[in-house]
Amino acid sequence: MADLFTPLLAVFAVIGFIIGFSKTSIGGVAAIGVAVAALVMPAKESTAAILAVLIVGDLVAIRFFGRHVDWSLLRSLVPAVVPGLVLGTLFLAWVSDEVLRRSIGAMILALVALQLWARWRRDGHEQGRRSRADHPLMAAITGTAAGFTTMTANAAGSVMTLYFAAKGVDKARFVGSFAWFFLGVNLAKVPFSVGLGLMTWADVGRAVIVVPAVVLGGLAGRALLRRLRQEQFEVAVLLGSGLAGLLLVTS
Repeated sequence: MADLFTPLLAVFAVIGFIIGFSKTSIGGVAAIGVAVAALVMPAKESTAAILAVLIVGDLVAIRFFGRHVDWSLLRSLVPAVVPGLVLGTLFLAWVSDEVLRRSIGAMILALVALQLWARWRRDGHEQGRRSRADHPLMAAITGTAAGFTTMTANAAGSVMTLYFAAKGVDKARFVGSFAWFFLGVNLAKVPFSVGLGLMTWADVGRAVIVVPAVVLGGLAGRALLRRLRQEQFEVAVLLGSGLAGLLLVTS
């Protein structure tokens, strides 16, 4: 465990705070932590290291918002997640660190573009029309996309944010359902990461050590969620995620 006490641990304490904050406010913020981890570690190793911290964040979010879960919403997504996880595992086994790092950045930028498009539709002339997110096909597409992006880049928060926002899910139910969904998905990813030789006991130990930072981030996110409008959160997520994606693509 001695090798855990390095400058990398300080970086992961910051990442843990960001993840805790994202888990109790707007999930897309976690993209910043994903980007930072991919810059300070080999990209493939960073996915497993971040995964351990994400699971801690999921548990913190469930502690604060778990009772607000919408199980019917989650049941429509789960069947499509497994194919996405398998596709993501195959992608991880095939690509190099450089390709993966840039792929993570490109995925983040693509998700930011989707969020901007969704905001334009919501604020434009189509405001008030019934969302197409209620179609069963959208649940299948979202589940598969979430499985793939979470396995390859731990970046499915933006995918789910778009889907939940299109469904008109209120903030508390949004965060509670988010927490339960990603706890299940992230636990399901562990065998895949171990099978690829990416997750180690050092990742688990590091996640345990940064638990206080994750809890502090969770408390901060919960406090801001109560005080700020959804639109203000979304602007911050878009800016932060966009910068993180650009940094990865150009590095």
